[in-house]
Amino acid sequence: QVQLVESGGGSVEAGGSLRLSCVASGYTASVKCMAWVRQALGKEREPVATFYTGGRGTGYADSVKGRFTISQDNAKNTLYLKMNSLKPEDTAMYYCAAIPRSSGGICYIGPIGSEYKYWGQGTQVTVSS
Repeated sequence: QVQLVESGGGSVEAGGSLRLSCVASGYTASVKCMAWVRQALGKEREPVATFYTGGRGTGYADSVKGRFTISQDNAKNTLYLKMNSLKPEDTAMYYCAAIPRSSGGICYIGPIGSEYKYWGQGTQVTVSS
């Protein structure tokens, strides 16, 4: 099992920045890839950034490219999402999610099914205009 705990959300004005953190605990070596997934009120969940462990690459939704950066600190078992130039449309609950190596699922920018086995509790990001 893997436990994920997010932090770092808050309220900022448009153009501001935030850095989200996701601390993983448990059997973290079992994780194949991770993602930051957001869900705005009344909308579907959408992955905004993906990260494959072992340096296999990252991915970003078009809506956040050039503004958001996903990264990992292996020593701290922490996944980050640095968000710059925030817009009101970035307002959402942001979740950290992970897919285990035992799963055939992949982390990608697209519709989410049941591939993500592990989820954090989420952290709210609110951007005012």
